[in-house]
Amino acid sequence: MSEETVAVRALDGEEYLESLRDGRQVYFGGERVKDVANHPAFRNAARSIARLYDALHDPEMEEVLMKVDRWGIATHRFFAPAYSAQDLLEAKEAIAAWQRLSYGWMGRTPDYKASFMATLAADPEYYAPFGENARRWYREYASRVLFLNHVIVDPPVDRNRPHHEVRDVYVHVVKETGGGIYVTGAKQVATQSALTHASFVAANSGTAARFEEGKDEDFALVFLARMETPGQILFCRPSFELKAESPFDQPLSSRFDENDAVLVFDNAFIPWEDVLAYRDVQRAKQFYAASGFFNRFNFQATIRMAIKLDFMCGLLLKGLESNGTDGFRGVQVAAGELITLRNLFWALASAMALDPEPSLGGSVVPKLEYAAAARVYTNFSWDRVRQIFESLLGGSPIVTVSSYRDLMNPDLRPIIDRYLRGTGIPAEERIKLFKLVWDAVYSEFAGRHGLYELNYAGNNEQKYLDAFHWAHERGLADGFKALVDQCMSEYDLDGWKVPHWTWNRLGQ
Repeated sequence: MSEETVAVRALDGEEYLESLRDGRQVYFGGERVKDVANHPAFRNAARSIARLYDALHDPEMEEVLMKVDRWGIATHRFFAPAYSAQDLLEAKEAIAAWQRLSYGWMGRTPDYKASFMATLAADPEYYAPFGENARRWYREYASRVLFLNHVIVDPPVDRNRPHHEVRDVYVHVVKETGGGIYVTGAKQVATQSALTHASFVAANSGTAARFEEGKDEDFALVFLARMETPGQILFCRPSFELKAESPFDQPLSSRFDENDAVLVFDNAFIPWEDVLAYRDVQRAKQFYAASGFFNRFNFQATIRMAIKLDFMCGLLLKGLESNGTDGFRGVQVAAGELITLRNLFWALASAMALDPEPSLGGSVVPKLEYAAAARVYTNFSWDRVRQIFESLLGGSPIVTVSSYRDLMNPDLRPIIDRYLRGTGIPAEERIKLFKLVWDAVYSEFAGRHGLYELNYAGNNEQKYLDAFHWAHERGLADGFKALVDQCMSEYDLDGWKVPHWTWNRLGQ
C-alpha cells in the first residue's frame, strides 16, 4: 500500500462498522457470517467498539485520547511510541478513558495491540530486512487507529512432541514465492477477532522457547494477515450476547462479549510487505520482550484491570448497602481488601509510567520487572475478587426474578415490590443491581472472564518462569545474591568483621 492511500484520520464509529464488511470468513452456528457488524452474535460488541471510535472525535474526550506523533500522524496516545514518562502518563489516561466506556470488561480493545504496533515506529530496522514493512504498517495503523487481533498460542495438542513434528496443526510456512509466503496451521485464542481489521501472528515466549535452530525455522514467523485474506478462517465459540434476552437481565454480556475464536490458515497467502520476521528462530525468541511489547501490553492490562476493579468496588458497596450489612465490621474488613487491591493496581500502573526503561529507537517502555509483576497479579487477583463477593453477598444474587417480564406482570408486581425490595431501595432497583452482580460474577459470561483473567497473559508456570529467567538475564539475580553475600561478609566465627556492632560472647 502506498503512502498516498493511507487514511489521514482515525475511523469514527460508523466507518469502523462499515470496515468490517470485507468478505472475511467468520463461521458461527455452522454458517458463514455475511455481516458481522449486524449479526446478533456480534452486533452489540461491535457497537461497543464503535463507541470507542466515536470517542476519538468527541470534543470532550479528544484532548485526552489523541495526540500528533513525531511523524505528524494524529492518533490515539497509546498508538504512538512513548519517549518520556510524561508520554506514558498521558497514554495511561487515554487507555483509562477508553476502558471506562466498557467499565473494564473489554480487554482486547484496539489499544491492546497498540502495545506492539507502536513499537514498529520507534525502530523499524529492528525488523530488518523487513524494516520498511514495519514503517508502513505503523503509518496505516496509527493514522486510522486500526483494530488488530492477536494470536500467539498453539492449539493444546501434541505439546509433548517437538514443534516441527506437529506440522499438521501448528502455523508454518508451506511455500515461498516472489510475492510472499503461503502459511497453514491454527492459532488460538483469537479474542474479538471477528470484529478486527487484521490478525497479528507470532509465537509467545513459551512457544518460542521450544524452537530449535535447524528444525523449527518454518514456524519462526511474525506477520500480519488482513481479515479479508483468503484462507484465513475463524471458528467462533458460543455467543453470550446472542443468548442475552434483555439488558435488564444481562447488562454486561449483552454488549461486552468478546467472542473468542480459533484462527486457521488454510494455505493462506501473506504478501512479503506484511511479514516482520521470516524463518528467524532467534528473532522469534527475542521479540516478545525485546520489542517492548511485553512491557506495554501489561501496562494496558493493568489499567484495564484497575478500571474493572473500580467497577467491582462500586458493585460490592452497593450490594452491601442493599443488604443492610455495610455497617458490619467484618464486612468492612473484606470490602477494604477489595478496595486495597484496586489501589494496588492503580499504584502499579503509575509506577510503570513514572519509572520506565529505554527501548527501541530511544523510546521508553514500562520497566520489564514491573510488567512481569503486573502480569502475575492481574491474572490471579480475579479469583480473590470473586471469593470476596461470594463470602459477603452470600445468596443475595439468587434472590431476583426469572426475567424482566415478571416485573411487568401487574399481578406479580405488588408481591415483588413488597418482598424483593432492598434496604432503602425499591424492588426493581434491587433486582436490577443483583442481576448486574450475577452477570459480573456468576453467569456464563462471568465464567469466561475468570478463565480469561487467569490465562490471557500466558500459562500459569510461564508467568513465573519468565520472571525467573529475566531476573538472571538482566543481572537482578546477581544483585539479590550480592546483597546476601554482603550481609554474610560482615561476620564470621570470630564475630563482627565491621566496627558498627559489638558482640557479647556467651559467658562474658
